[in-house]
Amino acid sequence: MVSVNSNAVEDKNFNFHVDRFGDIEVLRYEVPEYSRLTLDQKKMLYYLSEAAQMGRDIIWDQNGKYNLQIRQLLEKLYTKYNGDRNSADFKAFEKYLKLVWFGNGLHHHYSTDKFQPEFSQAFFEEQVSKLHDCCLPLAPGQTREQFMATIIPVIFDPTVMPKRVNQDGSQDVVATSANNLYGEGVTQAEVEEFYNNMKDPSDPTPVSYGLNSKVIKENGKLKEQRYKLTGLYGPAIAQIIYYLDKAKEVAENDAQRAYITKLIDYYITGDLRLFDEYSILWAEDTKSDIDFVNGFIESYGDPLGMTGAWESYVNFRNAKSSERTETISKNAQWFEDHSPVDKRFKKDKVKGISAKVITAAMLSGDAFPATAIGINLPNSNWIRAQHGSKSVTLENITEAYDMASHGNGFNEEFVIDANTRKLLEDYLYITDMLHTDLHECLGHGSGKLLPGVDPDALKEHGSTLEEARADLFALYYLADPKLIEIGILDNPEAYKAEYYKYILNGLMTQLNRIEFGKDVEEAHMRNRQLIAQWIYQHGKKKAKGGKDVIELTKKGGKTFVKINDYPKMRELLGELLAEVQRIKSEGDYKGGNELVLKYAVKVDPKLHKEVLNRFSKLDIPPYRGFINPVYTPVVNDKGEITDVTISYPEDYVQQMLRLSRDYSPLTKKSNSVCTK
Repeated sequence: MVSVNSNAVEDKNFNFHVDRFGDIEVLRYEVPEYSRLTLDQKKMLYYLSEAAQMGRDIIWDQNGKYNLQIRQLLEKLYTKYNGDRNSADFKAFEKYLKLVWFGNGLHHHYSTDKFQPEFSQAFFEEQVSKLHDCCLPLAPGQTREQFMATIIPVIFDPTVMPKRVNQDGSQDVVATSANNLYGEGVTQAEVEEFYNNMKDPSDPTPVSYGLNSKVIKENGKLKEQRYKLTGLYGPAIAQIIYYLDKAKEVAENDAQRAYITKLIDYYITGDLRLFDEYSILWAEDTKSDIDFVNGFIESYGDPLGMTGAWESYVNFRNAKSSERTETISKNAQWFEDHSPVDKRFKKDKVKGISAKVITAAMLSGDAFPATAIGINLPNSNWIRAQHGSKSVTLENITEAYDMASHGNGFNEEFVIDANTRKLLEDYLYITDMLHTDLHECLGHGSGKLLPGVDPDALKEHGSTLEEARADLFALYYLADPKLIEIGILDNPEAYKAEYYKYILNGLMTQLNRIEFGKDVEEAHMRNRQLIAQWIYQHGKKKAKGGKDVIELTKKGGKTFVKINDYPKMRELLGELLAEVQRIKSEGDYKGGNELVLKYAVKVDPKLHKEVLNRFSKLDIPPYRGFINPVYTPVVNDKGEITDVTISYPEDYVQQMLRLSRDYSPLTKKSNSVCTK
């Protein structure tokens, strides 16, 4: 059996917990085995980490046009406040600032709803009035009065810019989303026509249209503003390029040096063909120990699923735990061949799927403070098909989540009986990790689009259905004897732990993340509810003895999930996987829309209220995120770096204020010191 548990936590006294506010807890993550890295590897990790942090302002601006100005003002008010810091208004202000930091803007990172201040507008205006004009982040030519007239409704009026990402297909999702990916007056229909006119259906290697652009309207016509050195976000991109150049000097091999060079070329020009060339080189480099992601990548923040949010991960290989992912990737063709989907939608030959377990060393942009636990890139369908993809599992992040959750009472409150709790205790960590491995390594890399199908055909549902496809693939194969055969699992019943947890989460416990009375909005949450509800509904009277495959049963007045037939549940997962892959492969928007709206969006208010009440007694935060370690170069008299140390000295507030002070190239001029 290949070991799944890692020894990620080297220091048993390591303090994971940092801060708690609203519905969020902030944690630390440890970077085990950092000391084993060579000096050049440490230097490369340091340079890549600097490049990562230099892009922080970009995601803030992408998330909302006023975010950077408001962040600067809030931080100035916080640091200059000389009143009672225990007053109700100041405590509410501090909470709001922490939420804004966590969301990289004025909207919640997951629900994308706008944060509502709990301090008074009068308190806010009074504090601003005490600041000299030089302390205000005024735009060129903007007066104090104009500035306040703009930001007051943005902060305090719940009807102004209420939703960062609107996925309601019955509305114009571009015009009604508060993100800053499209200019004033731009509509969904115009954007779709704009890019459809660019696309060539016969092109077998299309670029990812819109990935690094803001679409604006000038003189009634749409045009792109490219994210590049001489374009939008140029000052930040210049700093990113500077540190990528430094990293290139200490690259581990020629392959790594080549794709860093290509990434720099792409940042300079904004040419998406160069981004594809970089992506291919990056995916094909399976030898390097140090690795990273840096760029405009995931498109969840765009209601049309086109523009990439800026993000960065810096990491190095966890060699021991990577044995299991390498075993999975070596068998990728077997998994593809035995998938329950129609043969027309399968890849004839799976190419270049590589997978590894990594130790995260720096998170930034859309990956910070909240982060994924697994990544599969590139996103381009034709690159996946022709050149393969690279999958990673962030094991030290998963370990931090796990350690922080010990003894929180969740299983006792929501898991139906002692036997199921024992099953989860014994196998959930292992199967949860494997679910991530299979999701990223095989799920996202499986299947193919039919010739001529537009990768953007599923529109606002594209992200939800892609996540559902990957989850279904992973869940289906978690129960396959192949995992026993290749030494990944040692118990054929282990998969039941992940099946139970997944259905419990999809039907019930993720509702704790949703405000009462609201629908499911976020793509990953929609995906989980879609799968759980579909299996629940389609499993009626289909288990052994005519029972339901899944029941929602009552015990002591509380609702519990009961799974009566795990093998039948797996069959249903296979049926749904086949249908979702068909929708994806054919670009069937109508079928995908019907599936999402029927199963993924609406919430039973009675069950929702019950879940919220039960969670309130446990005091478990619905969301968690992280602060980063600090890397400090040790320099000799000749100016040479002789070592790079790692430390964990900061709390949440300290780190956020330092990032704004030292890594704000887009707001550098207005970040000047104000002593008045």
